[in-house]
Amino acid sequence: MWLYEKKLQYPVKVSTCNPMLAKFLVEQYGGADGELAAALRYLNQRYTIPDKVIGLLTDIGTEEFAHLEMIATMIYKLTKDATPDQMKQAGLDAHYANHDSALFYHNAAGVPWTASYIAAKGDPIADLYEDIAAEEKARATYQWIINMSDDPDLNDGLRYLREREIIHSQRFREAVEIIKEDQGKKRVF
Repeated sequence: MWLYEKKLQYPVKVSTCNPMLAKFLVEQYGGADGELAAALRYLNQRYTIPDKVIGLLTDIGTEEFAHLEMIATMIYKLTKDATPDQMKQAGLDAHYANHDSALFYHNAAGVPWTASYIAAKGDPIADLYEDIAAEEKARATYQWIINMSDDPDLNDGLRYLREREIIHSQRFREAVEIIKEDQGKKRVF
Protein backbone atom coordinates (compact mmCIF):
# COMPACT_ATOMS: atom_id res chain seq x y z
CA MET A 1 0.00 0.00 0.00
CA TRP A 2 1.22 3.46 -0.79
CA LEU A 3 0.49 6.67 1.00
CA TYR A 4 0.42 9.36 -1.65
CA GLU A 5 1.23 12.87 -0.57
CA LYS A 6 0.00 15.30 -3.20
CA LYS A 7 3.27 17.15 -3.75
CA LEU A 8 6.33 16.50 -5.82
CA GLN A 9 9.43 15.01 -4.22
CA TYR A 10 11.27 18.25 -5.13
CA PRO A 11 9.73 21.49 -6.44
CA VAL A 12 9.63 21.84 -10.22
CA LYS A 13 10.04 25.32 -11.63
CA VAL A 14 10.40 26.38 -15.24
CA SER A 15 11.37 29.88 -16.34
CA THR A 16 9.73 29.93 -19.77
CA CYS A 17 7.97 27.86 -22.42
CA ASN A 18 10.67 25.82 -24.15
CA PRO A 19 9.52 22.82 -26.23
CA MET A 20 13.11 22.03 -27.24
CA LEU A 21 14.07 21.36 -23.62
CA ALA A 22 10.88 19.31 -23.28
CA LYS A 23 11.99 17.18 -26.23
CA PHE A 24 15.28 16.44 -24.48
CA LEU A 25 13.49 15.62 -21.21
CA VAL A 26 11.23 13.13 -22.94
CA GLU A 27 14.31 10.87 -22.97
CA GLN A 28 14.06 10.59 -19.18
CA TYR A 29 10.31 10.02 -19.40
CA GLY A 30 10.10 7.18 -21.89
CA GLY A 31 13.66 6.35 -22.91
CA ALA A 32 15.66 3.20 -22.23
CA ASP A 33 17.52 4.81 -19.33
CA GLY A 34 14.60 6.91 -18.13
CA GLU A 35 12.62 6.91 -14.93
CA LEU A 36 9.80 4.60 -16.07
CA ALA A 37 12.20 1.87 -17.16
CA ALA A 38 14.15 2.20 -13.91
CA ALA A 39 11.07 2.01 -11.68
CA LEU A 40 9.71 -1.05 -13.44
CA ARG A 41 13.14 -2.74 -13.57
CA TYR A 42 13.75 -2.44 -9.83
CA LEU A 43 10.24 -3.37 -8.76
CA ASN A 44 10.38 -6.43 -11.02
CA GLN A 45 13.85 -7.55 -9.91
CA ARG A 46 12.96 -7.47 -6.24
CA TYR A 47 11.13 -10.79 -6.54
CA THR A 48 14.38 -12.67 -7.22
CA ILE A 49 16.75 -10.64 -5.07
CA PRO A 50 17.90 -11.85 -1.62
CA ASP A 51 15.88 -10.65 1.35
CA LYS A 52 18.81 -8.59 2.66
CA VAL A 53 18.45 -6.07 -0.18
CA ILE A 54 14.83 -6.46 -1.31
CA GLY A 55 13.82 -3.30 0.57
CA LEU A 56 16.43 -1.29 -1.33
CA LEU A 57 14.92 -2.23 -4.69
CA THR A 58 11.44 -1.43 -3.40
CA ASP A 59 12.53 1.94 -2.02
CA ILE A 60 14.45 3.04 -5.10
CA GLY A 61 11.82 1.66 -7.49
CA THR A 62 9.06 3.68 -5.87
CA GLU A 63 11.28 6.77 -5.73
CA GLU A 64 11.80 6.46 -9.49
CA PHE A 65 8.04 6.88 -9.91
CA ALA A 66 8.34 10.16 -7.99
CA HIS A 67 11.07 11.18 -10.43
CA LEU A 68 8.83 10.22 -13.35
CA GLU A 69 6.19 12.55 -11.92
CA MET A 70 8.76 15.36 -11.72
CA ILE A 71 9.83 14.81 -15.34
CA ALA A 72 6.19 14.79 -16.48
CA THR A 73 5.62 18.08 -14.66
CA MET A 74 8.70 19.62 -16.26
CA ILE A 75 7.63 18.54 -19.75
CA TYR A 76 4.10 19.80 -19.15
CA LYS A 77 5.33 23.18 -17.92
CA LEU A 78 7.78 23.53 -20.81
CA THR A 79 5.08 22.87 -23.43
CA LYS A 80 1.76 24.03 -21.94
CA ASP A 81 1.81 27.40 -23.72
CA ALA A 82 3.58 26.23 -26.88
CA THR A 83 2.01 26.88 -30.24
CA PRO A 84 1.88 24.16 -32.89
CA ASP A 85 4.62 26.06 -34.74
CA GLN A 86 6.87 26.03 -31.65
CA MET A 87 6.28 22.30 -31.27
CA LYS A 88 7.25 21.81 -34.91
CA GLN A 89 10.39 23.94 -34.55
CA ALA A 90 11.40 21.82 -31.53
CA GLY A 91 11.01 18.60 -33.50
CA LEU A 92 7.88 17.61 -31.61
CA ASP A 93 5.56 17.90 -34.60
CA ALA A 94 5.00 14.12 -34.85
CA HIS A 95 4.27 14.00 -31.12
CA TYR A 96 1.87 16.93 -31.47
CA ALA A 97 0.12 15.30 -34.45
CA ASN A 98 -0.43 12.10 -32.46
CA HIS A 99 -0.91 13.33 -28.89
CA ASP A 100 -1.43 17.13 -28.89
CA SER A 101 0.16 18.21 -25.59
CA ALA A 102 -0.51 14.90 -23.82
CA LEU A 103 2.50 13.09 -22.47
CA PHE A 104 3.39 9.80 -24.13
CA TYR A 105 6.09 7.30 -23.24
CA HIS A 106 8.72 7.60 -25.95
CA ASN A 107 12.33 8.71 -26.10
CA ALA A 108 13.72 11.98 -27.46
CA ALA A 109 13.83 10.48 -30.97
CA GLY A 110 10.13 9.55 -30.78
CA VAL A 111 10.65 5.79 -30.38
CA PRO A 112 7.88 4.39 -28.12
CA TRP A 113 8.80 2.90 -24.76
CA THR A 114 9.19 -0.87 -24.79
CA ALA A 115 9.46 -3.55 -22.13
CA SER A 116 12.74 -4.63 -23.74
CA TYR A 117 14.29 -1.70 -21.84
CA ILE A 118 13.88 -3.69 -18.62
CA ALA A 119 16.58 -6.21 -17.74
CA ALA A 120 16.07 -8.97 -15.20
CA LYS A 121 18.48 -11.91 -15.21
CA GLY A 122 17.49 -13.50 -11.92
CA ASP A 123 21.10 -13.44 -10.73
CA PRO A 124 21.39 -10.84 -7.93
CA ILE A 125 24.90 -9.69 -8.85
CA ALA A 126 24.09 -9.41 -12.57
CA ASP A 127 20.87 -7.54 -11.83
CA LEU A 128 22.52 -5.14 -9.39
CA TYR A 129 25.30 -4.34 -11.88
CA GLU A 130 22.59 -3.67 -14.45
CA ASP A 131 20.98 -1.31 -11.94
CA ILE A 132 24.27 0.50 -11.30
CA ALA A 133 24.72 0.96 -15.05
CA ALA A 134 21.14 2.23 -15.40
CA GLU A 135 21.68 4.83 -12.68
CA GLU A 136 24.99 5.98 -14.19
CA LYS A 137 23.42 6.30 -17.65
CA ALA A 138 20.54 8.34 -16.20
CA ARG A 139 23.03 10.54 -14.32
CA ALA A 140 24.95 11.18 -17.55
CA THR A 141 21.74 12.00 -19.45
CA TYR A 142 20.68 14.51 -16.78
CA GLN A 143 24.09 16.16 -17.01
CA TRP A 144 23.89 16.43 -20.80
CA ILE A 145 20.40 17.98 -20.58
CA ILE A 146 21.69 20.47 -17.98
CA ASN A 147 24.56 21.30 -20.36
CA MET A 148 22.02 22.17 -23.09
CA SER A 149 19.62 24.09 -20.84
CA ASP A 150 19.68 27.82 -20.24
CA ASP A 151 16.83 27.65 -17.71
CA PRO A 152 18.21 28.08 -14.16
CA ASP A 153 14.89 27.09 -12.56
CA LEU A 154 14.63 23.87 -14.57
CA ASN A 155 18.32 23.10 -13.97
CA ASP A 156 17.74 23.20 -10.22
CA GLY A 157 15.30 20.29 -10.47
CA LEU A 158 17.52 18.48 -12.96
CA ARG A 159 20.51 18.77 -10.62
CA TYR A 160 18.39 17.28 -7.83
CA LEU A 161 17.47 14.32 -10.05
CA ARG A 162 21.08 13.88 -11.16
CA GLU A 163 22.22 13.74 -7.53
CA ARG A 164 19.57 11.15 -6.68
CA GLU A 165 20.93 8.96 -9.50
CA ILE A 166 24.36 9.14 -7.86
CA ILE A 167 22.91 8.13 -4.49
CA HIS A 168 21.02 5.22 -6.07
CA SER A 169 24.18 4.01 -7.80
CA GLN A 170 26.04 4.11 -4.48
CA ARG A 171 23.28 2.18 -2.72
CA PHE A 172 23.28 -0.50 -5.44
CA ARG A 173 27.07 -0.79 -5.10
CA GLU A 174 26.61 -1.33 -1.36
CA ALA A 175 24.01 -4.02 -2.11
CA VAL A 176 26.49 -5.83 -4.39
CA GLU A 177 28.96 -5.97 -1.50
CA ILE A 178 26.27 -7.28 0.88
CA ILE A 179 25.36 -10.04 -1.60
CA LYS A 180 29.01 -10.95 -2.25
CA GLU A 181 29.71 -11.12 1.48
CA ASP A 182 26.65 -13.31 2.04
CA GLN A 183 27.62 -15.63 -0.84
CA GLY A 184 31.10 -16.08 0.66
CA LYS A 185 29.87 -17.32 4.04
CA LYS A 186 30.29 -20.97 4.96
CA ARG A 187 27.06 -22.82 5.32
CA VAL A 188 26.67 -25.72 7.72
CA PHE A 189 23.71 -28.05 7.31
